[in-house]
Amino acid sequence: MARSNSIRIIGGAFRGRRLGFPDVPGLRPTADRLRETLFNWLQGQTEGADCLDLFAGSGALGLEALSRGAKTVRFVDQSRTVIRQLHQNLQLLDAQDRPEVIATDAMRLLRREADRQFDIVFLDPPFASDWLAQACESLEHYGWLKSRSWIYLEQDSHRDWPALPDSWHSHRQARAGQAACALLRRDIISG
Repeated sequence: MARSNSIRIIGGAFRGRRLGFPDVPGLRPTADRLRETLFNWLQGQTEGADCLDLFAGSGALGLEALSRGAKTVRFVDQSRTVIRQLHQNLQLLDAQDRPEVIATDAMRLLRREADRQFDIVFLDPPFASDWLAQACESLEHYGWLKSRSWIYLEQDSHRDWPALPDSWHSHRQARAGQAACALLRRDIISG
């Protein structure tokens, strides 16, 4: 497998493992540096969490969460090639019991009532798309989030961040090369 078509798990049980990803137009794994930053920000939050990896692509974010003790990860991508590779990677890691891999359009999935809620959501749509604002709105509107969920956003660093739901608060932001990322916390008081 070519080095350029592989990702490396940075921490946790699968640390150091290299996994392939397919050559699919627009597929751009989150860089090691940003992943390391994100999971440092999330330290202590991933263990036992239910995670949603939308626009999963290489699966780098969800696989890293699994490696760091996430209870479950739901990977969502519409490319059959991507889905096949995710299944292969999960089999290589002997981690088929905690993830769920769904072959569907993430935007279509988000526009229906949630079948469950998630502690952590990774939202990294293709940079060429304008889906980030819609996806954020749908996550909130259709009940995909728990009251204190963490939401990770990644986009082209040349874009402005979209308007976000009032209950989402910025926790951290970073940039690396062409990518900008933000970690937000949803803060809804139940009761």
